[in-house]
Amino acid sequence: MRLVSVAAALLFSVSSASFAAEVPASFDAKSCKVDYPKASLMNEEQGTVSMSFLVNADGTVADSKVDKSSGFKNLDKAAIKGLSACKFKPGTKDGSAAQTWAKVDYAWKLD
Repeated sequence: MRLVSVAAALLFSVSSASFAAEVPASFDAKSCKVDYPKASLMNEEQGTVSMSFLVNADGTVADSKVDKSSGFKNLDKAAIKGLSACKFKPGTKDGSAAQTWAKVDYAWKLD
């Protein structure tokens, strides 16, 4: 029985060590302007697109994907294209800048 307890304790410590403290990348939406697609303006399209961005340690975007569509392809494509060009604040792993995913919701609203 004692051997089982030691093995369980060792497994737990190895498992917890493999989960590094990670802080996801982020960005300031006010410093990043995305142009409303002209066709979407004409058609009065609005909606919120949920996206994920893989951000490098230098703040540039390595990859992106739409997690939930706004309901309009033009709005989704414009959000991905525009935000991919923005400079992100890199995420960290164990206190050092590292490649991490960032989740962003972008709302398209007509005034």
